[in-house]
Amino acid sequence: MDFFHETPGQQQLRKSVAALAGRYGLEYYVDKAKRGEDTTEVWEEAGREGFLGVSIPKEYGGQGAGIYELQIVSEEFAAAGCPLLFLPVSAAICATVLVRSGTEEQKRRWLPGFADGSARMTFAVSDPAGGSNLHRIAAHARREGDGWVLSGRKVLVSAVDLCDAMMVVATTEDPVTGKPRMALFIVPPDLPGVSYERVPMALTAATGQFDVVFDEVRLPADGLVGGDTTALRHLFTSGLNPERITFAAWSTGLGRFAIDRAVRYATERSVWNTTLGAHQGLAHPLAEAKINLELARMCVHKAAWLYDNGQDGLGEVANMAKFAAAEAAIKAADRAVQIFGGHGMTEHSGVGIVYSMVRVAHLAPVSREMLLNYVAQNTLGLEKSY
Repeated sequence: MDFFHETPGQQQLRKSVAALAGRYGLEYYVDKAKRGEDTTEVWEEAGREGFLGVSIPKEYGGQGAGIYELQIVSEEFAAAGCPLLFLPVSAAICATVLVRSGTEEQKRRWLPGFADGSARMTFAVSDPAGGSNLHRIAAHARREGDGWVLSGRKVLVSAVDLCDAMMVVATTEDPVTGKPRMALFIVPPDLPGVSYERVPMALTAATGQFDVVFDEVRLPADGLVGGDTTALRHLFTSGLNPERITFAAWSTGLGRFAIDRAVRYATERSVWNTTLGAHQGLAHPLAEAKINLELARMCVHKAAWLYDNGQDGLGEVANMAKFAAAEAAIKAADRAVQIFGGHGMTEHSGVGIVYSMVRVAHLAPVSREMLLNYVAQNTLGLEKSY
């Protein structure tokens, strides 16, 4: 496989995921979001079908494929109007971090559950004060006996109420130098000292966001991901690039959904004795949106291919893919709304709801501005701006 041509197996995966997602669709998703419920039925069925574990090694219950296959799953669910927002968190970040950097005990404890959908883990990184600035993370873990004691706060953590554990970024002391360093800890949300509160969000989403407080939370020795000698940059490389790739695929899937709805409406709706699609003022913006979306998809596919094949330049392409996918998807949704006119903002059209969803792509899991900073500094060689 190269990133221009998918194998028969990958093509079949697309068809299978699309078929499952199509049995649920946007109406199901919106109903769940309104009720404040999660798309648990979809998640569990996707786990039984092996879709959640496509990138997890076979020895831990997965399919043994790669991030390319995982981004297929993410894209096709979104393209059907049933986006699994939590997939880039649990399957992309947490699972890949444990696959590449976890201890054997941690792998056997968590990966089979990730693969079959029976276990979930969320990722907690942003502190209230630091935001995207990892150097200002205030959450801290200190050694106490054979274990750890964690204190601090995290904001906008996904699906804490549904997860078996959180993977938490915190500072600690290097065991050799004694200097501050960052590390990852696995923290079950039901431990004494952990509290969390749902944050009301101004978007239609079936996955909740939470603020979390850790008050002298005691963790066992194996609560530390990977052990004392694992550098955080390796952990982040393991998980954050796959997150960017699968979230980019999520974005392009929503863009596809919006364009498909708009094209159907433009084909069926007739005014002035011809269809809407016959007017260049409406057809050209849709065509341009389609072109930009396909360019973004190629970038996503290239990033996934680079990750799976261990090639250089992954960070650059993963960040570019995330940026391009967000730009293309947001424009696609915006133009889809315009095709519907005033009806575009009705719930029935579906595209107005998608616009509110995909707008998140400029903010999470990394902001548009930080992506541009990365390319400016690492690709163009410009002086650091912050």
